Amino acid sequence: MKGPRSNNALHPSNWGQTTAIVALWLIARLPWRWAVGLGERLGGALYHVAKSRRYIVRRNLELCFPNLTETQREEWVRANFRYTGRGMAEVALGWFGGKAVDRIPCRVDGLHHLHNAAEEGSPVILLSGHFTCIELAGRLFGQRAEMAVIYKPMEKKPVLERAMKQGRENSLSRAISKDDIRGILRTLKAGVPVWYAGDQNIRQAELVFAPFFGQPAATTTGLSRLASMGKARVLPLFYHVDSQDDGYEIVIGPPLENYPSGDRAADAARMNQVLEDAVRAYPQQYFWAHRRFKTQPEGSPDPYPAIRSKHIGRLPWQKNKLKKKNKRKTPGDGT
Repeated sequence: MKGPRSNNALHPSNWGQTTAIVALWLIARLPWRWAVGLGERLGGALYHVAKSRRYIVRRNLELCFPNLTETQREEWVRANFRYTGRGMAEVALGWFGGKAVDRIPCRVDGLHHLHNAAEEGSPVILLSGHFTCIELAGRLFGQRAEMAVIYKPMEKKPVLERAMKQGRENSLSRAISKDDIRGILRTLKAGVPVWYAGDQNIRQAELVFAPFFGQPAATTTGLSRLASMGKARVLPLFYHVDSQDDGYEIVIGPPLENYPSGDRAADAARMNQVLEDAVRAYPQQYFWAHRRFKTQPEGSPDPYPAIRSKHIGRLPWQKNKLKKKNKRKTPGDGT
């Protein structure tokens, strides 16, 4: 039986994580523009080699934006890979960047909603999602307002988890494991807003299938439960590279009315709708490389049927060429 995983950065089982952290630290030594430019080029290269992720991004866009033409969809896939590569550089800057990072242009709209809730004495949960600039946006927001973040523990990557937690806590009040419910509630009670994202696929018992872009998505009911237990108001908070690409924009919306409603399924659907509206505003900057629709109701077809297929990474017209080629082959070809 295997023993507990070592959290020593120099242990051979952690060399991959340690190498990644060193690479991020080196990228963080670059000026902001150079770093994100390098990240975009890396993302462009990953488009060509990360076949399974390319398929997942393409399939998610196919499910969520069925009206796109194949050409338009492929343009979005390429753009999303560039933003994802840029996001790696933004992780580096967010965790390991120096004081110059805090001077990166960033506009925050809607801070008065947060201030109003504080004046009313209401605990606040900031409903957000996984956009590619998540780590840098978190750091920049931490320069303007107090906030704690909820994170998912990485049991198989202890060194990376430690770096993530330390990097976030350098600019934010606290990073709290999603399993530390008491810690989250204590933080809310202390008047510190808590960042929460519920837009990833889950397989645990506390889920409902709620629509996301018209598709059934396994959705956590954690937001409504936390809001109820903490007597908290829920304010949307989203972020993106601004349209001029000269900085970032963070937008805080007004508190959700009648939330939680007491109907967890309805609350989950409402959360997904808020997330969907934010994604529609900047669709190319969302983290589409995640299999959001992986868990489906029993008996439903697999949304990602080619994930283990030799056809992963091929475009529709390339698949057709392969079919024609196979038809021309004879048993004597030896292939």
